[in-house]
Amino acid sequence: MPDPKAVNSMFARIAGRYDVANHLLSGGLDFQWRRRLVRRVRDARPNRVLDLATGSGDVVFALADGLPPSVTLMGMDFCQPMLDEAVRKQARNPAWSRIEFRQGDGLALPLPDSCFDVVTVSFGLRNMADRPRALREMRRVLRPGGSLFVLEFSQPEFWFRPFYYTYLRFVLPAVAAVVTGDRSAYEYLGGSIEQFPERDAMTAEIRRAGFGEVESLSLTFGVVALHQARL
Repeated sequence: MPDPKAVNSMFARIAGRYDVANHLLSGGLDFQWRRRLVRRVRDARPNRVLDLATGSGDVVFALADGLPPSVTLMGMDFCQPMLDEAVRKQARNPAWSRIEFRQGDGLALPLPDSCFDVVTVSFGLRNMADRPRALREMRRVLRPGGSLFVLEFSQPEFWFRPFYYTYLRFVLPAVAAVVTGDRSAYEYLGGSIEQFPERDAMTAEIRRAGFGEVESLSLTFGVVALHQARL
C-alpha cells in the first residue's frame, strides 16, 4: 500500500500541472469517464454528495454541472496544494460556488456518520494506504440506501495488456516528465495502476467493506472500471 506522506508530497509537487498532464496522458478520455460517472450519480437522485480524493476538482465540478442546483456538494482531499488548485478554478465559475472544499484524510474522514447520499472517489482509491479502511469510512458517512461510486483504473482486457503496460512503463513517464518535470511521480502512478485489482477483485473488496449490491462497468477495453455499491 502507498506511503501517505510520500503520496501527499508527490501530489503537492505536481498540483500546478496535474490537469494538463491528465488530459494529455489519457488522450482526453478522462472527460468521457467523468461523464459516465455523472450520469450514474444523477440517476441516484442524491441531495448531498461527497467527492473524496477530489484533487484539483474536475470530478466535483462535473457533478456540479450535471446535477440539479439543489444538490449540496463537497470536495475533500488530504493534499492542500491540490485543493488550492480546485479553489482557484472554482473562483472562475460562479456556478461552482455551491461546492464546499475541505481538507480531510480518507482513512479518518472528519465527518459525522450517515451524512451523504452519495460518495464518489475517482482515481484516488489506489493511492490510499489502507483501502479496506477507506472503504469502511465511505460506508460510515453514507446514509442508509446511499451509493458509493468508485471510478478507478483497472486491468484491461487480455489482448490489450501488452500495449497498455508498455504505455504505463515507458510512454507515460517520459511524456509526464516533459509536461510536469517530475518523471518519478508518474513512474509511481503507472506502477500503482498496474498493481491495482481487476474488476472482480475490487468488487469483492467493496463487499467486504459492508456494501450490499455492487455493480461494475468496464470502460475503454477495461482500462477503467466504474463500480457502484449500495447500502
